[in-house]
Amino acid sequence: MDAITKRWEEIQRKISEACRRSGRDSSEVNVVAVTKYVNRETTRRALDIGLHHIGESRVQEAVPKWEELGDRGEWHFIGHLQRNKVKAVVGRFTYLHSLDRLSLAKELNRRCEQDGRPMGCFLQVNVSGEDSKHGLKPDELLDFAREVAQMPYIRLEGLMTMAPYAENPEEVRPVFRRLKSLQSELREMGDPRLKVPHLSMGMSNDYEVAVEEGATYLRLGSALVGRDF
Repeated sequence: MDAITKRWEEIQRKISEACRRSGRDSSEVNVVAVTKYVNRETTRRALDIGLHHIGESRVQEAVPKWEELGDRGEWHFIGHLQRNKVKAVVGRFTYLHSLDRLSLAKELNRRCEQDGRPMGCFLQVNVSGEDSKHGLKPDELLDFAREVAQMPYIRLEGLMTMAPYAENPEEVRPVFRRLKSLQSELREMGDPRLKVPHLSMGMSNDYEVAVEEGATYLRLGSALVGRDF
């Protein structure tokens, strides 16, 4: 059994235990294998063992991988996206996890219309308020979501956040809990376009806590596929 298979089995076990603790069904939790620090061979191996979701965050490195492996699995762009890189993402990636400004939304909607297919998007929220992180402020979310919901080629899939790194994952539980409450606020607006069924939160250091707080997409890199560089 290779290293990735061993890690994947252990992660599945921990997700199942976190779901049991929180009264959830583990089938609700999807794992995005973050392959930005591994080569194409490692990415292929992840797909070979049954990982369906692949996450990349740098266009220049992601496109060559997609060109070789894009017909396998679903590809998620999880990093900060510049407007001039939207063209490279549309048509290749099924999901964008980092929509956080109107200019990007408009360009994305325009490119997706040209492509003839909508893109599933997560609205990135900077719940922790760190200057080093991108994302909307929590109090900006509702108005932004209303505007984006009017764009026919953007499909609002959910919300995304990045918690601060902490040695003790319990310290970031309030971040995940807050994103869950923002999801509830959007749903309470009664607009079917704002149901935002998913929460993209939880990374290698804190994913068990994220599952307990309602995560439906985990973004796992080092804990799952490791690092090649």
